[in-house]
Amino acid sequence: MSEVPPERHGLRGFIRRLISSRDELEAEEVRAESAVPGAVPIATCRQRQRVRVAGTLRTVTLRPRGGAPALEAELYDGSDMINLVWLGRRRIAGIEPGRKLVVNGLVSEQNGRKVIFNPRYDLRPAGGK
Repeated sequence: MSEVPPERHGLRGFIRRLISSRDELEAEEVRAESAVPGAVPIATCRQRQRVRVAGTLRTVTLRPRGGAPALEAELYDGSDMINLVWLGRRRIAGIEPGRKLVVNGLVSEQNGRKVIFNPRYDLRPAGGK
């Protein structure tokens, strides 16, 4: 049985949920689901840093780069978003919106956005941690 965090129950938690926006509550839930040993929040990732991050895929898109196929996905962990790009791939089994992943790779920056090219990844079970 999972333990309920103290801020989720009681009068204080009830009031906090009433005054928080839907986006804030969703971000909090995703942060809790993305808690994986050794993973860092995406918001703390910096360029040229090797990281392990965990989150949920929001979008998956096929975008050609330099005439070659490239599969792009946005990974969200409740703190920020990072783009994942697999060069030379049109599709990868299990890489789909809503899927939870743990990703390892080198952070780059492109057009002001964080990107990891050809990341190593582990698919997490669809129903939980």
